Amino acid sequence: MVLEKLGDSLKSSIEKIAQSVFVDDKLLDELVRDIQRALLQADVNVNLVFELSKGIKKRIKEEKTPSGLTRKEHLIHIVYEDLVKFLGGEGYKIEVDKKPFRIMLVGLFGSGKTTTSGKLARFFQKRAFNVAMIQLDVWRPAAYQQLKQLGEKINVHVYGMENENNPVKIYNKFKDELDKYDIVIVDTAGRDALSDELVEELNNIDELVKADERLLVISADIGQAAEKQAKAFHESCDVTGVIITKLDGTAKGGGALTACSVTEAPVKFIGVGEKINEFEQFNPEGFVSRILGMGDLDTLLSKAREVISEEEAEDLGKKFLKGEFNLLDLYEQMQAMKKMGPLHKIMDLIPGMGGMKLPKEMLDVQEEKLEKWKYAMQSMTKMELEDPDIIGGNRVERIAKGAGLSIKEVRELIKQYKQSKKLMKMFKGGSMKNMERMMKKLGKGGFPGGMKFG
Repeated sequence: MVLEKLGDSLKSSIEKIAQSVFVDDKLLDELVRDIQRALLQADVNVNLVFELSKGIKKRIKEEKTPSGLTRKEHLIHIVYEDLVKFLGGEGYKIEVDKKPFRIMLVGLFGSGKTTTSGKLARFFQKRAFNVAMIQLDVWRPAAYQQLKQLGEKINVHVYGMENENNPVKIYNKFKDELDKYDIVIVDTAGRDALSDELVEELNNIDELVKADERLLVISADIGQAAEKQAKAFHESCDVTGVIITKLDGTAKGGGALTACSVTEAPVKFIGVGEKINEFEQFNPEGFVSRILGMGDLDTLLSKAREVISEEEAEDLGKKFLKGEFNLLDLYEQMQAMKKMGPLHKIMDLIPGMGGMKLPKEMLDVQEEKLEKWKYAMQSMTKMELEDPDIIGGNRVERIAKGAGLSIKEVRELIKQYKQSKKLMKMFKGGSMKNMERMMKKLGKGGFPGGMKFG
């Protein structure tokens, strides 16, 4: 999970407010200390931490609670708003307003520029843009081959020359051909440190490419050093934004995020995993909402749209809420969820679900079950898939034998189907207490596959 320790700490702080009978000075002081501790553990700069916590405490003390909100709700809202502002406010989206739109990636050795080029290409490709990549890193052996392999995986054309050591010659060779694409991603060389030689090379390339976006790629594990690096690149190469990679595997990500957010080179994308689709446009509002356990509906819907059409989502949604869906619908839902990413990450995006204390280990087990349940469904007849209620003892035995599964595993699937119908009725009724009880029950042997994603 993205910044898992930070998220868990902040969720605990919010829970203290929600569960308390009165909001007094003692609770407020404890809340501020908890927030300070959580941010410091995530490697956020100490001066920034105290500036943030001071602002939160001042607002809580001075602001009157708006009508329609309880004191607790207002307090939580203040924490949310100040954290969002702390991380960049509304965020910075890239608007593709010309053809070709050129994006140049820069950074030091080991930051993950080439892998990020592939992820960025996939991101825009999923949004119906015709994308190409060109490799201008002539320093690192096999850089062109690596980018070419990434391009083949996602069906994106890659340009480059294996034995040419002049990036200007490479770009000029393919310049006219690149004009036919909507977006061109330019991968450049790095160095061990930002040197005059690197700055000159990047500026020469930019003068030739005339990039619309110059994005600095930084690894999250450099922590607070990200601020110095972002400022140096911004001043030397006029970078327009930052991409932070490896945010899934380090608690130091808080340092990189906040350090870049206070520079003139804002965070525009984040890498949240190793897979090519584990890459997101950075949205501070959704990000803070997610780490506070409130979900991130925009990111959830964005991921859902990549794997299921709006018409399919609407049709499935109606069936789920009425409790009329069958195993074929459940199968489609399971396939869509699997394409969207690891289940524990998807759960964090669903409003109300991120705050539930469901162990990651339990959700990992459910991923294994999805694959087995797929085999079970493939062994069923069309009639059984459309009307699971007819599946009795003899049918269970036949399905288990055909799928190479145990009878218990097939029965778990049938049980899951029935529990999903109940869960959807609770979603319709809006009872979070009932839903949480159901989730705990499902945690003993099932997974809420019947969720609406559109």
